[in-house]
Amino acid sequence: MSESTYTVTGMTCSHCADAITQEITAISGVEKVDVEVEAGRVTVFSDGPLSAEDMRAALSEAGDYELVGA
Repeated sequence: MSESTYTVTGMTCSHCADAITQEITAISGVEKVDVEVEAGRVTVFSDGPLSAEDMRAALSEAGDYELVGA
C-alpha cells in the first residue's frame, strides 16, 4: 500500500473534508483518505502512487481547492 501526503489550500470546514474525501476516494486504487482541515493536509492510502493530475481533477470536482507543490 502506498501512502502519500498532499498540501491542499481552500479547506475551511468539515464539509470541505467530506467533499474532498468523496472525490479522492472515487479515484481507482484509493482505499482511504484522511483530511486534516486545520493543517491543510490530505493523506491518501492507495494501491500505488497517484498522479498529480488525478489529484488536481478530484480537488477541482470537490470545490475550489488547490494542490500545492505537486
